[in-house]
Amino acid sequence: MNIEWKVVIGKKAISLSRVYMNRNGDLNSRNDNLVNSNDNGRMTQLARIKMKTYNNLYSQIYGIKNLILAYKKARKGKTKREYVKNFEEDLAYNLKLLHDELKNQTYKPKPLETFVLRDPKTRKISRADFRDRVVHHALYNIIEPIFEKIFIDCNCANRKRKGTLFALENFEQFQRKSTNNLTSKSYCLKADIKHYFQEVNHEILLDIIKRKIKCQKTIWLIKSIIERERERKGARTC
Repeated sequence: MNIEWKVVIGKKAISLSRVYMNRNGDLNSRNDNLVNSNDNGRMTQLARIKMKTYNNLYSQIYGIKNLILAYKKARKGKTKREYVKNFEEDLAYNLKLLHDELKNQTYKPKPLETFVLRDPKTRKISRADFRDRVVHHALYNIIEPIFEKIFIDCNCANRKRKGTLFALENFEQFQRKSTNNLTSKSYCLKADIKHYFQEVNHEILLDIIKRKIKCQKTIWLIKSIIERERERKGARTC
């Protein structure tokens, strides 16, 4: 990602520097003009980082080893639940069935179960069938590393090694910076998006995913999961 900083004097724009993203996502400034540079190798490398897409992911998703790992993640903390026990009664068969359905693209998610949870705020929860959660984890295992590297650092939403403590430490850093080390007043906006998962525009979401993932079968699986949610809402278009 190249960003050119310019200072405008009258009607004349003077280039000051170029800023580019390195492999670790750090911002680095250079005083030379990269456009006029003979370092074609570096420019090509930057273009590859920016334009990198992923294909041929689908066979990794339905692979037996990945499905076993996904099953273990889906059952974590829920081993005493009846639906987990039912799935485990014929575990080998159920995993092989998922493998075959995904491989042949005959897999169809089951309807979501909706219930009200009070903890203490009243929330309407939609829960996927356990076999579908195994598929969710199988998909996540493969595509999570692709998107993890492009998230902003202070995004703490369900990310590895970025739990509550990490979020609090980040907040304190921002707080100290905005208040000049707690010597002045600043403001914090606390907000929430109402019914985000129910209202997110699926077409826009898919367009964003397709910028990185070019594997059509993987897109088919993602779309199948999303469309099941749309059917639950009575074919409502977001």
